[in-house]
Amino acid sequence: MTEGVTKAVAAGGVTLRQARPDDVTACAAIWRISINDYTSRLGQPEIPMELGPITRLYTHLQASDGERFIVAERSGDDPEIVAFTAATVRDHLWYLSMLFVLPEFQGSGLGRDLLERILPADAAMIRGVATDSAQPISNALYARYGMVPRMPLLSLTGLPQRPEAFGDLPSGVIPLSFEEIAGGSPDGQGHRLLTEAVDELDMELAGASHPVDHRFLRTESRRGWLYRGPDGAPVGYGYAGEAGRIGPVAVRDAALLGPVLGHLTSAVQPRGAFAMWVPGFAGEAVVTALAAGFRLDPFPVLLCWDRPFADFSRYLPISPGLV
Repeated sequence: MTEGVTKAVAAGGVTLRQARPDDVTACAAIWRISINDYTSRLGQPEIPMELGPITRLYTHLQASDGERFIVAERSGDDPEIVAFTAATVRDHLWYLSMLFVLPEFQGSGLGRDLLERILPADAAMIRGVATDSAQPISNALYARYGMVPRMPLLSLTGLPQRPEAFGDLPSGVIPLSFEEIAGGSPDGQGHRLLTEAVDELDMELAGASHPVDHRFLRTESRRGWLYRGPDGAPVGYGYAGEAGRIGPVAVRDAALLGPVLGHLTSAVQPRGAFAMWVPGFAGEAVVTALAAGFRLDPFPVLLCWDRPFADFSRYLPISPGLV
């Protein structure tokens, strides 16, 4: 929205520019340092040095939405990235994926400068973001631009010690792996039909189609299943991977969330525990997951928006950074 910067930022010799592919490693380090800075004061364990997953996410964001991935760089003989932000645009949804500032640069107005640099000028564009409930300053900043906290996004982790709590898929609902569907016809017809089915579910439930993000998930070794009803029509889809990540999950009937989670957690053997992000509006999924043996992690994330865009009673997002 604006090319200007605050006086404090200008005095510090900081400039804003688009991120380059080789900047993502520095951005991942800023993400870790910034989060550990405030979570340590809350008595929470530090994020470990393993930054592979977040670095791959940033690589995806820089490739898919490079004009909305901006870094703040301190000039000098040895230039240093001190803050960054990244947003995605999927159809009519603008979503702020990340905004992090090194602790010593916080309070200078740099975060606001970065945000204003990438906010959409189109008033018809819906704005959304996920933010930590333990960060009131960030929450207030986003609310000033209409992205008001509306719903908790709960982190649930564990293993299904009591899988029967999820319930069984209803009679006639059949899970088909994405690989099975895409490979079912040599002329590519299966892949086209799968893409159309997933896009249609996303438009109905997630508020926007995002095929570029589905392609990223497959590079992350998450396996997908399409669920068909008795008449053969798609009724939902879901992902799970050996790294333990579950999601996104989209279902046309909220009553399917539990059984779909049950199927996903039985179809994949994780290397450790499963982890998923469950919206507060999907209360039944939270109840069944807890009953199955999952635990609720502290400090939920807050999903914020200026206008509703998704049906979070029937949709579990990929993560707070990629809805």
